[in-house]
Amino acid sequence: MTASFLQGFGTGGGLIVAIGAQNAFVLSQGVRRNHHLVIAAICIICDAVFITAGVAGFGSVISANTTLSHWVTWGGAGFLIFYGLGSLRSALKGGRLDTNDQTVRSLRAAIIATLAVTLLNPHFYLDTVVLLGSVSSQFQGDHRLYFWTGAVSASTLWFISLSLGGQMLAPLFRKQLSWRILDTLVCATMWTIAGSLVMHGIGA
Repeated sequence: MTASFLQGFGTGGGLIVAIGAQNAFVLSQGVRRNHHLVIAAICIICDAVFITAGVAGFGSVISANTTLSHWVTWGGAGFLIFYGLGSLRSALKGGRLDTNDQTVRSLRAAIIATLAVTLLNPHFYLDTVVLLGSVSSQFQGDHRLYFWTGAVSASTLWFISLSLGGQMLAPLFRKQLSWRILDTLVCATMWTIAGSLVMHGIGA
C-alpha cells in the first residue's frame, strides 16, 4: 500500500509540478487573487477525472487516435499563442497590484480561461491519461487504487500550494517591475510550449 501510494504521489507530483501553461496561469491568478481558489479547485477536479481515466486504461485509446491527437495539438498551440500574446501586452503595458482594485475578471471568465488552459493543452492529457495510466498498469487491484490516490493527492496539494503561494507573493507584486517579469515569464512559457506543439504537429 505505502509503496504504491508513494509511487503515485511521486510520479504524479513530478509530472504536475513541471512548470507549464496551467501552472503559470494558476500562479498568475493567485498573485492577482482572482478567483484563485475556484481556479485551483477546477484544476484539481480536472486532474482527478483524467487521472482516473488513465488509471482505468483509456490512455492507450487516446494515444492511438491520430485524428484526435492532431486536433488537440493544433488547437492547444493556437490557444497558447493567443494567451501568451495577452501576457506580452500586459508586460509591455506594466502594472502593479492594488489590493483595493475590484476590477477583476468575472467568475465565468475565470472558469472558462481555466478550462481552456487545462483542456486545450495536449501535455495535460499526456501526463494525466497516457503517462500516469501507463505507470499504473504495473499495479493490480487495491494497489492500483493506492497509486491513483497518491497521484490525485499530489495534484491537490500542488494546486492549493500554488494558489495560496501566489497570495504570499502579493506584496512583491505591488512593484511594476515584478508584474513585467511575471507576465514575461508567463508569455515565454506559453510560447515555448506552443512551439513544441507546433514542431510535434509538423513532425507527426
